Amino acid sequence: MTRRVWVGFVAVGVVGLLSGSRPAFAAEHGGEEPAGQEHGGQEHGGGATAPATQEHGGATVQVEPSAEQIRQTIETYVHEVEAEEDGVFEIEDEVADVTRSLELVRVHERVGKTGDFYYACTDMHDTVSDELLDLDFDVEADEEGGLEVVDVRIHKVNDQPRYTYDERDNRIPVGSESAASTP
Repeated sequence: MTRRVWVGFVAVGVVGLLSGSRPAFAAEHGGEEPAGQEHGGQEHGGGATAPATQEHGGATVQVEPSAEQIRQTIETYVHEVEAEEDGVFEIEDEVADVTRSLELVRVHERVGKTGDFYYACTDMHDTVSDELLDLDFDVEADEEGGLEVVDVRIHKVNDQPRYTYDERDNRIPVGSESAASTP
């Protein structure tokens, strides 16, 4: 290799290092960038959606929504309910036989999927009893990629679980015979 070509390679490498650029990854073919994601999945102020991409041959392929999109859908849902209900997020607590008035503390980082539903937990503060509740939110993706909260449940009150899950992700009330055998 001639000295001139070698110096050119070194110069390109040094410029790349000094500019702080990271290598480009092809999202579709094993890269680090989540498939179909650009700018966090939110473009031009739109709602949280699961992006669809064009696969080779022109067929549209549904891409799984990101964890951030699921969390954002839940947070938006809570704020929309608050706006409709005079600033309060209320949920019926059938165990305590009360209507709880809640404030969102945070949406947990962990997002999962069971069957057709995505889920995440939230910490909610009861403004009346001062208790901390853990609510489970189920989110469904429609065929167009839109995301919608379809179910909300009280999972824990002050860290005391009301139900757990078996190996098939079925809810088991705490204290039932099945819950005792669940690891």
